[in-house]
Amino acid sequence: MEITEQFIIQQAPNAAAVQNGRKLSQKGSFSGLCKTADGSLYWGDCAGSGKNPYRVSGDWSGEAPIFRCSCPSRQFPCKHALGLMFEMLAGKDFAEAGIPEDIAGKRAKIAAKAAKKEAEAENPPKPKKASTAARKKKIAKQLEGLDMADKMVDELLTAGVGTLAGSSAQSYDKLAKDLGSYYLTGPQVSFSRLARTVQGMQKEPENAHFYTAEALRILIALRSVLKKSRVFLEQKLEAEQFSADDNVLFEALGGIWRLDELLAIGSVKKGAKLVQLSFDVSVDEAKDELVERGFWVDIETGHIDQTLNLRPLKRLKYVKADDSCFSLMEIPTLYYYPGEGCRRIRWETGMPRTLAAEDFGALLKLASAGVAESAKEVKNLIKNTLLPKYAPVMLPVGKLGRIGDGFVLEDTAGGRIALRDRAEDGKDHQTVYRLAHLPSVIPAGSAVFGLMFYDSGDHSLCLHPYSIVTPDSVIRLLF
Repeated sequence: MEITEQFIIQQAPNAAAVQNGRKLSQKGSFSGLCKTADGSLYWGDCAGSGKNPYRVSGDWSGEAPIFRCSCPSRQFPCKHALGLMFEMLAGKDFAEAGIPEDIAGKRAKIAAKAAKKEAEAENPPKPKKASTAARKKKIAKQLEGLDMADKMVDELLTAGVGTLAGSSAQSYDKLAKDLGSYYLTGPQVSFSRLARTVQGMQKEPENAHFYTAEALRILIALRSVLKKSRVFLEQKLEAEQFSADDNVLFEALGGIWRLDELLAIGSVKKGAKLVQLSFDVSVDEAKDELVERGFWVDIETGHIDQTLNLRPLKRLKYVKADDSCFSLMEIPTLYYYPGEGCRRIRWETGMPRTLAAEDFGALLKLASAGVAESAKEVKNLIKNTLLPKYAPVMLPVGKLGRIGDGFVLEDTAGGRIALRDRAEDGKDHQTVYRLAHLPSVIPAGSAVFGLMFYDSGDHSLCLHPYSIVTPDSVIRLLF
């Protein structure tokens, strides 16, 4: 077990909890510090606002640490548990002692639960018979909602996207709310995005070109989802097959994957090792969510996927925040969401390990052969109307510098690509100007990680740079 500051930050629900935990350790709030002989359990008392101190512990006997505290905090782990880890990080003296009776009892319950789960995995119980009638009724309702949404999209595309500027955004907001009654939360969000695009057209007529292109993209993707979803749902009805399957349309309609469902369809990898290449934060106004996104590369396969931590704006303090990770994450079970290209990934437990020199060497070997190879792959991906119009790539650096007013990357084979900021990402994601602050000479063997996208302005593929991977570091251009 390696306790580092990065590890503590990753466990924390938010940055404020980290600082509060650090302060508790710095001002000597802990007493009675103990640990077991095998180092799997640490505990102690922490002075709080009440008369009696809180009893806090950190248990590393399983795949993931378990933190316990007698305080009433709703944050997990609480500042006292984080403070205990700062005590460990500071090398404070923990006296060896036997496992407290209450924790021994909790360990026994966890072990019994794990044994039961393992036994069920070997001899799974018969699944409960679901109500076929209820599921048929739900799909029928969804098909009814698809009819309504499809009619609206066809009318808009027939009339022309240019007519949106004179439309009322309220009508699309109303349609979005109506779709909520038809179990179509995916298309519902798309119409909410369309409503905001119409509002943008009306407020910023000087940027009509940008908003028109965005509206057209939304409508084309939405039409594709509606058409394909109809076939998908009708086939389910005909076959009376209602369980979740490996199909991106399940999520496009608004379905939410559970980890046990991903496990059931075999969308997992055991013993994954990931390195985060970049991290960014944005606000999804259509869903009222803060989106914390990390791009991760599998250091064994070179495939780049993403984590998405979705935090409702009204409940930010109750949902654990994600952050930049500068360690290699060793993950016992990695779950993949269905899809192509850059998939969404999740995990329940993982342990960070300090990146060694050989890890950076292995990382750089995963860069693509060059601009031409990556461009071919990205073109095939963005043709799919259900996928984003960009894809993450890691390109080898031959040269990196200015040509005229812009930055250009030249790969080791002489292929070139313009480095530009994606307008859709907003001003807070602009990174190209930061390239001017990099060393004049990028170390040999380095690579640039970013999002390759199609720029409709001059009809070219460009790269929005997010980080520079060198033989001994990952230089972040965002967070």
